[in-house]
Formats: sequence, C-alpha cells, structure tokens
Amino acid sequence: MSLFGNGALGRVVRSGVGRRRVQTLVIAVATMMAVASAVVAGALMVAAAAPFDDAFKKQQGAHITAQFDPAKAGTAQLERTKKLAGVTASAGPYASTAFRPVDQSGFRMPTLTVVGRSGTDADVDRVELKSGRWAQKPGEIVIDASFQGPSADIGSTLKTSDTPNAPTLSVVGFAVSVGKSADAWATAAQVEALAALGNPLTTQMLYRFDSASTKQQILADRAKLASSVDSGALLGTQSWLDTKRAADQGAAATVPFVMAFGVLGIVMSVIIVSSVISGAVGTSLRRIGILKAIGFTPREVVRAYVAQALIPATVGIALGVVLGNLLAVPLLADTESVYGNVSLSVAWWVDVAVPAAALLVVGLAALIPARRAGRLNTVEAIAVGRAPRPGRGQWAHRAMGRLPLPRPVTYGLATPFTHPVRALAMLLAVAFGTVAATFAVGLTSSLNEVGKSQDPESRAAVTVTTVKLNNIAPPPPPPPVAGGAPASPSPVAPNPAGTSKPKVADPAKVRAAVKSEAGLESYYGKLQTEVAVAGVSGAVEASLYEGDSRSGSYEMLSGHWITGKGQVVVPTRFLERTSTKVGDTVRMTFEKESADLRIVGESFDTSGNELEVHADMANFPSAQPDTFLVDVKSGVAADEFARKLAAVVQPMGGDATTVVESEQSGVILIMDAMAVLLTLMLIAVAGLGVLNSVVLDTRERVHDLGVCKAIGMSPRQTVSLVLASVSAIGVVGGLLGVPAGYLLHGVVMPVMGRAVGTGMPSPVLDVYGPVELLLLGLGGVVLAMLGAMIPAGWAARTRTATALRTE
Repeated sequence: MSLFGNGALGRVVRSGVGRRRVQTLVIAVATMMAVASAVVAGALMVAAAAPFDDAFKKQQGAHITAQFDPAKAGTAQLERTKKLAGVTASAGPYASTAFRPVDQSGFRMPTLTVVGRSGTDADVDRVELKSGRWAQKPGEIVIDASFQGPSADIGSTLKTSDTPNAPTLSVVGFAVSVGKSADAWATAAQVEALAALGNPLTTQMLYRFDSASTKQQILADRAKLASSVDSGALLGTQSWLDTKRAADQGAAATVPFVMAFGVLGIVMSVIIVSSVISGAVGTSLRRIGILKAIGFTPREVVRAYVAQALIPATVGIALGVVLGNLLAVPLLADTESVYGNVSLSVAWWVDVAVPAAALLVVGLAALIPARRAGRLNTVEAIAVGRAPRPGRGQWAHRAMGRLPLPRPVTYGLATPFTHPVRALAMLLAVAFGTVAATFAVGLTSSLNEVGKSQDPESRAAVTVTTVKLNNIAPPPPPPPVAGGAPASPSPVAPNPAGTSKPKVADPAKVRAAVKSEAGLESYYGKLQTEVAVAGVSGAVEASLYEGDSRSGSYEMLSGHWITGKGQVVVPTRFLERTSTKVGDTVRMTFEKESADLRIVGESFDTSGNELEVHADMANFPSAQPDTFLVDVKSGVAADEFARKLAAVVQPMGGDATTVVESEQSGVILIMDAMAVLLTLMLIAVAGLGVLNSVVLDTRERVHDLGVCKAIGMSPRQTVSLVLASVSAIGVVGGLLGVPAGYLLHGVVMPVMGRAVGTGMPSPVLDVYGPVELLLLGLGGVVLAMLGAMIPAGWAARTRTATALRTE
C-alpha cells in the first residue's frame, strides 16, 4: 500500500479495493490457485531433475552395461569391441555372476550381481567408495551402499547361499555406482569361486559412446556390439537412460497433470483479472472522469487501476506460495534421488520465481484495460457515466423476443450481447472450469484403473497358500535392491528373530485339495520370487505361473500373455533397460536353473524402477507354487468355498481365504486428492468469474430492473431473468469445455506413462462414457447458474423505489 503513498492516489486505490469486494476476492482466489499449482509443478520438476546427471558425469558412468557369454566371446574378441566406431571409452572385461546371500540375521537378501574388479577407478564407471576399503582377496566383498544396515555393515559376514555349509564373505566396504553397473564387487577369483558353486558366470563390459542421448541411439550402439561378436554371445545390456529414468521418476509422473492444472489456472487468472479490471473501468466511467477533472493525470489513473488488481493479487500469490509448499510435501516425500535422499522442501528459487512471474502476468493483464481508463476523454466520461452504449444488443432483444418463452427469460437471454467482451470472459471462465472438471474426472478414473490393473490377483474369488496366513511372522523390511526399490520378502523367509519357521504345506497336496473341492471353476498356481537376468544388475522380481493364468494376466501393451513354456512377458522398462523388443530372447536364472526365454508380450506395469517379469513355471523344474488363485462356479459362495477348503489345507500347513481387494497405493491416493483439490479451486475461480460478471451486469441494469418491477415483474421472474442471462453461456461453455478436457486427458495420461517408463493401455485411457460426458456438459450450465445465484437473489430483493432512484 505504501507504494502508492497516503495521498490522493493511495486513497483512490484503497477505496477501489474496498468498494469492489467481489472483484478483489475473485482476483485473490484466481492468483492463489495459479501460483499454488505452479509452485507444486516447479518443485516436482526440480525433484525430477535429481543430481543424477552431475554424479553420472563425475563417475563417467556407462552408457551401456553389457553382459557376454564367456563361452562365445573371449577376451581378445571383447577387446576388439573397444575399438568400434562411436566408442569413446570402455572398461572390462570383468567376471560377473549373480547369487542370493543370507545376512547375519538369517534373512535371505535379494539376488546380487557381483563383478570382479581390482579397484574403484576405471575409464568407465568410476565407482565411489562410501566407507571401508576395496576387496583385496577372496573372501571379501564390497556391496552397494543402499544395502548398509544393522545386519550388513563393515565387518559383517554374508553366507553365499542358504545351504548349511555355504561359504561366507566378509563385508569390507560400501560403494555406489550411479549407473547401477553392479550390486557388489569382489576380486575376479572370488567371482569365479561363486560361479563354481552353480551360479551363472558372465563377462561384463562397460561402454561410453559419442551418441547415446536417445533410445534410438542406444539401440544403434547395442546393434554395433551384437554384430561385432558371435551370434548369441551378447546376453543382455542395460541402458543408462533407463537408470536415469529410475532415479528421476519419483516425481516425474505427477509433473504433467500438475502442470496442466497450473496452465489452466494461469490462463484463468489472466482472463479473470482482465475481465475484472475491464469491468471496473466500464462501471466507473463517471468516477474516472471526475478523477481527471480534479487533476489526476492519465498515468496516475492507469496506476490506480493496475494497483487495484495487484493488491489482491499479491495477497493471493502469498497464499498460493504457502499452499503450494504444503501440497508439494506429500509428493516430495515420495520422491527419492538416486542416493535415497528425500527432499521435503521446495527449492528457494521456485518460491521466488513463481510469485515474480505471477505478479508480472497479473500486472500485464490489468495494464490493457487500465490504459483504456487513462485514455478516456474527461467530458465524455462524466457525461456518459456507466450507462451501456445506446443501441448495443438491441438486435438480440428483438430476436429473443420472438421466442415462445416468458419475457423475463428472453430479456435475460439477450443481456450478454449488451457487453460482448464481458460475456466472452464469462464464457471462457465457464469453459475452463468445465475443462478442469472433465480432465479431473478422467484423471481420477484413469488412476483408479491403474490401481486395479496392478492387482490382478484380486480378480480371483479365493486365495489358497501353502503357509498359514496367521502364522507368517513379518520380517523386517529388507534392504532395497539396486535402484532404491525394496525387495519383496518371500512368505517362507527365515524368521530373523530366531523363532521356528512356519510349517509349509506340500504344494502337490494343496493342489489336489483345490482340484477336489466342489464348486471349483478354475485355478492357477503362482510363485512370487526373484530371478537373475543376463544384462540386468541386481534381482528381478518374477511371477512364475502354473496352469492357465489368463484370468490373472496384466494389461498388455503389445504381444500377448504367456501361453506356455519358453515364453516371458516383461514391462516396458525391461525392454528399454535391456534394449530388447518383443520377439527377442533373454536368459533368466532361478536359483541355479537357467533358461533362454522368448519375450512374447509387453505388460503394463507401474511398479517404479523395479522390474517384474512373468513366465511359465515349467521353465524351472524346481519351482513350486506357494499360492493358488481360485475362481468358483456361479452360485457358489466364495466365503463358504474358502471355509471348506481351509478346513482341508490348514492341517497340512496351508490356508484358504477370500480375496480382499487391495487398497489404492499412497501415490495414487495423493494424486487423486490433489486433482480433486485443484479442480475444486479452478471451479471456484470459474464460479467467482461468473459471479463478478453478473454482479457488474446487475448493478449496471439496476434502474432497468426497477422499471420492470414497477410494471409488475415478480421477484421470481427477476431471478429467472438473471439466471437466463448466463444459461446460454453455460451451455456453450460446457460444449466447449468437455471436448477440450477430453483431449487434455488424452494428452496428459500418455505423458504421465512415459514419465515412469510405460505406455498406457486402452482401459486406462478410455474412461469416459456417453452419459458421463453429457453430465459434464450440463456441469457448465450448473457452474454458470451457481455463479449467478447470489446476484440473482440480490436483484430479486432490491426494493423498486431504491432501484428507480439509482443512476
């Protein structure tokens, strides 16, 4: 306020802000909404740009981490790959294997990819030693720093397997490879000793290329490697782009839809601020003329009306910054950088840049109508006052008067044509409010479909396990696998507290019990476990299926679900990380059994940077299901079926229960809540925009309303007149907003999918029904009516004599 002083100009500004309380509230809420969305979007973009790039550059991370079959690619042949066109640096060959250790507490850790290296330094992948020292002799191991904990620290030991007399390794250090080239490092001799125990032995090579910034370039580089060695020698590759996406994707999925709301909020702010100031100028012509007559210069008049927008905007911006920081916290809390650090605060420059930009936008939006006030002729402004231009909209009144509708309704339908610019602003406000509502309905529906698609087991009626559900002692959270994703504990993992293991039923006997139970429609067996995949560092989650598992299949983006032995279905991230495609073959190892499987399908999977593959259990003879998913015949009660089956399998050590639909994940719930909140704010802004325009129209025409009342118009007819003045705008706004919101949903959802490394299947995208779209279209009319309700009631209550005395 002090910016305009305590003199005449300051008093004019304060008077304008205090007198136009509706317009002041509209500007404040509109800017608060826009700034809050922009702050959240900015915070998430900063979080998504985690320190991966700097750390990757510092460590000279590998663009491609390749695994070769040592039987088909010797050292001499691998040395020649270092001289391929485009290779700027390389490291290796290193002996590599995968094993699943058991820590000191008896907990079976995730499968680790261990590489034989003599030190941290190399031309590619300069591993950073966080604590301890490097492994110098057999029996020592350095593991990724993400595994460090009470059961795995310097000096602790790891058994190389869960067999009774398995050799042990001493942990001598913790290190970090930003490119995730391995989970552990040891001497080459130690790696070969681990391979001698039955673990798969491969050879690792690390490469940097002069062109490796896009997926297409990575695929071209991989093709060079594959063509330079014998057929089948290249077992798999890992792309740095997928590792980067895994590090960045904590906030990446949320950014597109928050930015969409932010853009809607900013556009609505510009429309509303311009409309409010334009309306303030249009209804204050006489006041402006008087100000000029008593000595105000055109520049001072412009400053006064710009200030009347900036003051409430400043309040709204300040509230928006606070609200944006509060909204960003739950999203940032779910975001982890590549090092596992959690950021719970918005970057300081976001809190500075967004308000500054918002003030600039509001100032420019207010400047155009304010300059009109500055250019007004003093005499004309005083003479004309605030009366509408004579003859404006008369053709509309004549045309509407011919309609077979009550006269108050036709009068109201013609009113918007008196102020076409103001009507256009109201139309845009309603349209953008409808866009926000349509987009939010589609977004929340799609997110709910995503949640359902990621829990295919919930489609079964009954779950039968080989372990009693109430006997499973939950183990402590296992250390995360490479990339930050926690490993899923096995339901029969040893109890780290030292208590006895739960009794495990024979899968064959449980299967027989399921098949013999009356009312059975179909079933399939499933084992949730881990496998090692050539070319991928660390453990890979695997679902192995027995029988026809189509009822529990994931949504497919391409190809088909597994139909038999020798097939595997993988998510999009797997294809990108390994630079493979549907039809290629990959080598997978379960325990000590390896199989070359053909990729037959690309599944829709949103499980973050954790990979999960799906294959037939027949590929690994030693695998046995630990869960059976059962469907019952029509008319058979699932509860009764589960109770009878439980009575049979519980004495064996198993259990049976009805399937309870899993709850939505926290991230989806947060995004749902944020979408609803931002939508309500946008709708409120749109409603206030309508309210502002109708208030201006009603005040301008209060004398005309008095005349109408004097000749017999009832309060109910007055309300119908005011509401009719916005009904057509609501219809047109709905017709424009619904298709725009539909298209916005169709653009944003695929972008959100790409942000987390997957496409979107049709059930997630096709969420709108005809009835739903019709109701959303009618929502534009409802929004306009709600915005006009208060001024309509005010007009109906205004006394006739008071209205006639008003100029």
